[in-house]
Amino acid sequence: MSVSFEEAQAVLSRAECLHTVDEINVAFDQMAAAITDQIGESEPLVICVMQGGLIPTGLLLSRLSFPLQIDYLHASRYGGKTRGGELDWKVLPHHELQGRTVLLVDDIHDEGVTLKAIIEHCKAHGAETVLSAVLINKVHERKDASPADFVGLDVVDRYLFGYGMDYKGHLRNAPGIYAVCSDDE
Repeated sequence: MSVSFEEAQAVLSRAECLHTVDEINVAFDQMAAAITDQIGESEPLVICVMQGGLIPTGLLLSRLSFPLQIDYLHASRYGGKTRGGELDWKVLPHHELQGRTVLLVDDIHDEGVTLKAIIEHCKAHGAETVLSAVLINKVHERKDASPADFVGLDVVDRYLFGYGMDYKGHLRNAPGIYAVCSDDE
């Protein structure tokens, strides 16, 4: 369910900016410091959860100044839709997980279904420790999993885009965290 360029531009023009680039940079700095304190000595495997985790992972990695390895996986419940469905495993990690400290990086912790399944997958494949880092934690009562270990920002329960989160396939690159106008949901 993609929209045209013009429709995406219109959605962006009506959206409410909840967090600016400066606020997001502070959140990434704080997350990086906490991650460094907790796992900086463990040579972790940092796994980007595609596609939403691409921007948060890139911005977080540049702030981590200790040895680590990176990988990615692609598991999605959305597939360009605005509501989640069944989990679709598209790409599994390529590195061995056995005995590793794994840090999963994603854009948002909404209901937690995807993150919970990925954590279970990593543990089932022998990861010693699995931690999660998300730029956004959506605040509501529908969580299906434990909270993320590292959270950049808490936000209200609205349809969001920017910094990895998309609006119907567009606007992942928006310069801030935006809430969609209710007319566009």
